[in-house]
Amino acid sequence: MKTKFQYALVALSLVLVISCSKESDETAVYPVAQNVTAMESELLDLVNTHRETLGQEALSFSAIAYEYANAHTDYMIATGSLNHDNFTARASGISAKVAAKAVSENVARNHDTAAKAMQGWLESESHKKTMEGNYTHTAISIKEDPQGNLYYTQLFYLQ
Repeated sequence: MKTKFQYALVALSLVLVISCSKESDETAVYPVAQNVTAMESELLDLVNTHRETLGQEALSFSAIAYEYANAHTDYMIATGSLNHDNFTARASGISAKVAAKAVSENVARNHDTAAKAMQGWLESESHKKTMEGNYTHTAISIKEDPQGNLYYTQLFYLQ
């Protein structure tokens, strides 16, 4: 009896170890979420490359803008909607912290790659105008909702 119990315990332990392995989590449960930081960097590079082809200066990354962009991305996920709600509060907060002269933002969702998000912004006259605007700093937040949809917030400011 004791031997059967020991075998059952070993078998259960193996099942738990295999089902909770790190490799399984990375490939099956969170494939996009773990690549979000890389996507943020890639999208920033795409925006800066686009600006440079127009003879404009590249935008510098701003940790302050990133903080506000992350908060807004979380808000969009919580509300389940693409929006610019409370933009005035974000702009005022950024301006107070870095003496920004102008603040703007682009938002997007449901693009599964940085290149597709960039293409979507380029195809929208207002988003394109913002990307090409007279700004010096930016930050991009990309997050995944529980259903696997990606939400994007990019904040720009002129210092």
